[in-house]
Amino acid sequence: MGMIQYYLRVDQKVLESFLEDSKVLIDVAYSKNESDDYALLDLDKSWEGIFYLVTGSSLADAFTNELPQLPLLFGPSQIDPELDMGYGPATFTSPEQTKEMYYIIKDLSREELAARFDPDKMFKEDLYPDIWDDENALDYLLDFFEDLRGFYKDAVENNQAMVMYLS
Repeated sequence: MGMIQYYLRVDQKVLESFLEDSKVLIDVAYSKNESDDYALLDLDKSWEGIFYLVTGSSLADAFTNELPQLPLLFGPSQIDPELDMGYGPATFTSPEQTKEMYYIIKDLSREELAARFDPDKMFKEDLYPDIWDDENALDYLLDFFEDLRGFYKDAVENNQAMVMYLS
């Protein structure tokens, strides 16, 4: 087990249904089925490592310094503060905010991200999931980053919002 980051690409109608009744989100999130109205991405445990490669900062530093990339992991708005998805409430970005996040990551190359990979610093910063000395750790992060970037690209092309949660 561990903390797994999930993303849902949703159209405005589905987002509004979540905001009206957050239990709808539970039904969608745990069905693991995709539809025309939403798609699901599981980032496994790579989320904080990816964030570090994109920003050069830990999540703790991102919150402290209010980094503009923070909505890649935690949207600026909550679906329902009372609904715990496992490690807190689900958050979301509007279609416009989703587009802003995509533009932050769309042109990042694997080489650029790999140059930021620093296992010693990542251990020192206590980045989750504490695997940075594994010989496959960088590839693990880069592969999931590619999935995330593609997911954001699809959201932008379809004018979708992004819902994210840790479970």
